[in-house]
Amino acid sequence: MSRVLEDLLELLKLEPIEENLFRGRSQDLGYHQLFGGQVLGQALSAASQTVTHSERHVHSLHGYFLRPGDASLPVVYTVVRVRDGGSFTTRSVTAIQKGQPIFTLMASFQGDEPGFDHQAKMPEVPGPEGFPSDLELLRRKTDLIPERVRDKLLCPKPIEIRPVTQYDPFDPKPGEPLKYVWFRADGPLPDDTQVHKYVLAYASDFNLITTALQPHGASFMKRNMQMASLDHALWFHGNVRVNDWLLYVMDSPWAGNARGLARGQIFSRDGRLVASVAQEGLMRLRQDGR
Repeated sequence: MSRVLEDLLELLKLEPIEENLFRGRSQDLGYHQLFGGQVLGQALSAASQTVTHSERHVHSLHGYFLRPGDASLPVVYTVVRVRDGGSFTTRSVTAIQKGQPIFTLMASFQGDEPGFDHQAKMPEVPGPEGFPSDLELLRRKTDLIPERVRDKLLCPKPIEIRPVTQYDPFDPKPGEPLKYVWFRADGPLPDDTQVHKYVLAYASDFNLITTALQPHGASFMKRNMQMASLDHALWFHGNVRVNDWLLYVMDSPWAGNARGLARGQIFSRDGRLVASVAQEGLMRLRQDGR
């Protein structure tokens, strides 16, 4: 297991402070603000640690990003045990920094049950072999990356991402709002279903909302583009192995009013739909250059 993947697993473990109260440290990916995937994964970890029915696993979560997080400070997570029903368990989580909520999450847990079964078909996309990673692509443009974030953006990552759809954030061209990306954990993971779901929640925030920029030839790398996740929904369709290659299929059906909507489907290498995602994000083109 790589050092950066070990660090991610430690990041998602959390420190229990009191009953229903946890603390997580933060990581700086180069933007000084917290990466949304970190807060998603940690909030899900906090909720899961309060579920007493061991056979119940998370099947959906819905989160709202309320304030920018500070990547230099830890995050405190408070969990409310909303309901423990006969079939479902519901938890509410609030992430706090500097005494203010920065993120809220509702998560639902369920055990396995028999029922109807169908799924979307996986697109016919070339496998991950032969595609360069996003890190390799960035390293080809080192001189274009602002020096203040260069080291963070070019350091090894716990999630290996290989884009199938080529999109140059330094020279964007208008294109279809559709993106295919292969990804996996950069090394083996513990044989724990919950851990794989924490890591998937973390990884599901990469690449998604930028899909809504593609029709406009815009990029998050432009100085006048202000972007932030506003909300994030994730549905798990069964167990998932994040140390195997997964295909992330993303599209954007709408953008307007300085916001964009993006949807995602995550497939295992053998074509099983393991998760669905939706996210709305702020896409504000600033005229003041801030």
